Amino acid sequence: MTGLQSKGGTALVLVDVQKAFLEWEAAGMRRNNPQAVDNIARLLAAFRREGMAVFHIRHASREAGSALRPEKPGYEPIDQARERGGEAVIVKHVNSSFIGTDLETRLRALGIETVVICGITTNHCVETTTRMAGNLGFDARLVSDACYTFDRTGHNGRHETAEDIHAMTLSNLDGEFATIETTDSLLAALDTGVAA
Repeated sequence: MTGLQSKGGTALVLVDVQKAFLEWEAAGMRRNNPQAVDNIARLLAAFRREGMAVFHIRHASREAGSALRPEKPGYEPIDQARERGGEAVIVKHVNSSFIGTDLETRLRALGIETVVICGITTNHCVETTTRMAGNLGFDARLVSDACYTFDRTGHNGRHETAEDIHAMTLSNLDGEFATIETTDSLLAALDTGVAA
C-alpha cells in the first residue's frame, strides 16, 4: 500500500454492519469472507487504540418489510462493531453513505483525507460509498477481507457466487476509485505510520 496520510487525517468508515445480514445468513443465504466481521472488529480496535476517527453508518430502509427498517431487530449493529460513546453514528436511506447525510461535512471538518472503508455488502452500499469517496477526492482504502456479500441470481438468471461478485467489485474499484487493502496491510501501516 502507499503510505497513509497522517493518522489524524485518516478515518474508519463502517458501512451497514447490521444484524439484518446475520438474519439473511441464518435464513440460508450464502456469503463469502467468513472472517470479515472479525476483521472489522480488529480494525475498529486498532483505530480506537490510536484515537483515530470512526464513523458508523446505519442503513434505515424505507422499504416495507425490509429487515433494515429502524423498528426491526435487523437494524441494530452487529455486536463486534457496536459504537462506543463519542463515535459518530450516521443514518442513511440509500446506498451511498454520502447522500442525504453530513458524512462529507464531518470528514472535511476533521481534516480527514484518507477513508478506510469496510462493511456489508461489498457490491451494494460498500461499493457505492467507496466510489463516491473517490469521486469526492478522498484517498479511499477498501479493505477486501473486512467486507462481504451474498450469492445472487443475475439479470440473465445465471447464478453468481459471492466470491465472484466480491472479486469483480474489487476489480472495478481498484486504482480508479480506491486502493484495495487487506486488514493486515492496514494494521501494519497503522503500527508503523508508513507504508506496509
